[in-house]
Amino acid sequence: MPTPLRLIFMGTPDFAVPTLETLLTLPEAEVMAVVTGPDRPAGRGRQLHASAVKVAALAHGLPVLQPTNLKDPVFQEELKRYAADLQVVVAFRMLPEAVWAMPRLGSVNIHASLLPQYRGAAPINWALMHGDQETGVSSFFLRHEIDTGDLILQDKIVIAPADDFGSLYDKLKVAGAVLAARTVTAIAAGRAPSTPQPPTLHLRPAPKLTKETGRLDFQRPAQELVNQVRGLAPAPAAYTALPDGRGLKILRAAALPSPTPPAGTWATDGRQHLRVATPSGWLDLLEVQIEGKKRMSVEEFLRGNKLVLS
Repeated sequence: MPTPLRLIFMGTPDFAVPTLETLLTLPEAEVMAVVTGPDRPAGRGRQLHASAVKVAALAHGLPVLQPTNLKDPVFQEELKRYAADLQVVVAFRMLPEAVWAMPRLGSVNIHASLLPQYRGAAPINWALMHGDQETGVSSFFLRHEIDTGDLILQDKIVIAPADDFGSLYDKLKVAGAVLAARTVTAIAAGRAPSTPQPPTLHLRPAPKLTKETGRLDFQRPAQELVNQVRGLAPAPAAYTALPDGRGLKILRAAALPSPTPPAGTWATDGRQHLRVATPSGWLDLLEVQIEGKKRMSVEEFLRGNKLVLS
């Protein structure tokens, strides 16, 4: 049997963990070390917490590198000593050329979209916010410009009408692991495709989410707002303000295409429904979270909150 490829794995959040776990099972590869983000303060005590990838790596006895600066010569020398044939990158920072070009076979990224669509930091969110019915995962060779390298393989995933960011994230992190295994196996066998990304006039980017991304504008059609809610649930969540000024996160909603009063008008029966008018009908709020409280159904919310909408 040929000598397994020497791999460096790079990733930080739990989205990357299934890929690391899968690569560790491949006979065609050997994971030499893991590169992940520094420990970060979290929780009420702001104690340092390791990334999900670091926790998984340590559980398997893998060396872990946590550079604060990827251009640091000390880090790059340490990385070079592993003499990797290939680096696999999932949900990590943008790499300097000195790092992604270091292995003899280059570096491969697993991206949660069907490239060239949704290049950027938040591809899952934006696919949902645009109301797409299909997405997927792509593997590609890293180049200098973000998410533009030659494609290796792609797998498609159907977006179900009930999917939100949380459920689609879980589907894609598993799909990404499967694709990474196929990709590394193909590279090890010397039969991996390398195809330039197709040009298109209608590229949809996937920029980093901001606070403004979540603000609901009731002058927009109801279905667009439903998609915005889906793309941001359960976190960071779409939001608005109740007529009394309290902040309200919207976790699930539906569009009701029926005549309405002016856009932005709130309506409730005080028991079962809470709705906001849009130009195309009502936005029916189904699950919400008031400031300082847990997620709840609208019925639960209305039982504990008497709203004055005049």
